[in-house]
Amino acid sequence: MTRDEARQLFRYGSWANALMFDAAAGLPEEQLAASAAGSFPSLLTTLAHIVSAEWVWLRRWLGESPTSIPAWAVKPSLAELRARLAELEAERTSLLEGLSEPDLERPVSYRTIAGQAFTDPLGQLVRHVVNHSTYHRGQFSTQLRQLGHTPPNTDLIRHYHESTSHERPTPGEGTKR
Repeated sequence: MTRDEARQLFRYGSWANALMFDAAAGLPEEQLAASAAGSFPSLLTTLAHIVSAEWVWLRRWLGESPTSIPAWAVKPSLAELRARLAELEAERTSLLEGLSEPDLERPVSYRTIAGQAFTDPLGQLVRHVVNHSTYHRGQFSTQLRQLGHTPPNTDLIRHYHESTSHERPTPGEGTKR
């Protein structure tokens, strides 16, 4: 994994998370807390899991091994989760900016919340965190549908299309790159 790939993946994750939070912000509180089938019982608890898991992984990369999810993730408001996500994204961006290519290959030793010890290369953990959040954003989308709403499109290719500055070909025109 390269530094550019890590930064690009987290830009995607931040973009996709922002779309989910924007979708949630348009809902009344009772719908955020409403029961909707998934790994977590509601939209709000799904978002809390995404944010708290990203926080736990960042702490691990910084040499800590949290033994529980943070207290703020237990019964958060949407505004609090969004603020915590912004804080951790800023901290993670700062960390990534200071990394060299070899740093992404360095082993990170950590314990899970249950206490199990692992050591994995940082680059693999970066991919894991982005994939983990993508998985739960998919569940959030399903929960939104269960509550009668259309979720935003968070496909990676859509992010690439929206974030590129080069001219995109029109259909049938071929590639101009």
